[in-house]
Formats: sequence, C-alpha cells, structure tokens
Amino acid sequence: MKFLVRFFTIVHGLMAVLFTCGALVLIAIAARVGSTAFAGHWDETSALSIIEALGVLAGAVVALQIAETIVEEEVIRDADVSAPTRVRRFMSRFLVVVVVALAIEGLVATFKALHQDPSQLQYAAWLIGSTALLLASWGLFVHLNRSAEELEPEAMADAKREDKKV
Repeated sequence: MKFLVRFFTIVHGLMAVLFTCGALVLIAIAARVGSTAFAGHWDETSALSIIEALGVLAGAVVALQIAETIVEEEVIRDADVSAPTRVRRFMSRFLVVVVVALAIEGLVATFKALHQDPSQLQYAAWLIGSTALLLASWGLFVHLNRSAEELEPEAMADAKREDKKV
C-alpha cells in the first residue's frame, strides 16, 4: 500500500511540473504578444493585443496556482482532502484564482466584442454572469462548510499545524 501512495505522490509531482511548464509557455506567449504590441503603433489594435496578453497571463496564473496547490496539498503535506476544513481550504485556493481568471477573460471578451464584433457581446455577458454565479456559489459553499467545521474543531487545528509544515 505504501508503494501505491508513493506512486500517487510522484504522479502528482509530475502533474505539478507539467502545469508549471504550461504556465511558463503561456507567460512567454503573453510576453511575445505584449512586446509586439508595445513595439508597434500604439493604437486600438495594440490595446486589444495587450488585453489579450493579459487574458493569457490569467491562464498562466491559474496553471501556476494549480501546480502550487498540488505540490502543497498532495506532495508536501500528503493531506487527505476529506475533512470539511481541508475541502474548504483546497477549493478556496483553487476557486479564487479561477474566479479572477474568468473575470479577466470576461473583460477581455467584452473589450474584443465592443471593438471587433458586437454580436459576440452576449457571450461575454454570459461569461461574466457565470463567473458571478460561481462566486456566489463558492460563498454559499464556504458559509455552509463553516457550520460543518464547527463540528470538527480538531480538523481546523490539524490544518493549522500542517500550515507550519509548508
């Protein structure tokens, strides 16, 4: 059984490395798009290129955050994500980055639709509305999860002790 647990730790570590490599490639792409826009004429096209580069950077942040979460939760802590405290903390670390990235993508889509194809504006609105729904759902989850955490105060104490390990 220890072999299997060690195997999963290695697989999680490999996944974190791949997410990090993906983030680095996205950062390089965003830097290239941004430098091309910066070197060109400073006009509406350059502004849209910069906004698009910011959207790519948001994707890179999500990939890096996922890699960091995998390393901290699955490799370093070797935590079991079953206690309410652990679930809330794991989900919150992930969702905060996803919500911010989706909000940035919604803004990018809005700017592009306004300047290039207004018929696409409804899709940008749907993306922003979905992001708001995700944020509200996450808030409800945290609220409901807190009452479950109060039933297991030792789980919160364990999670705080593990934080010192990281």
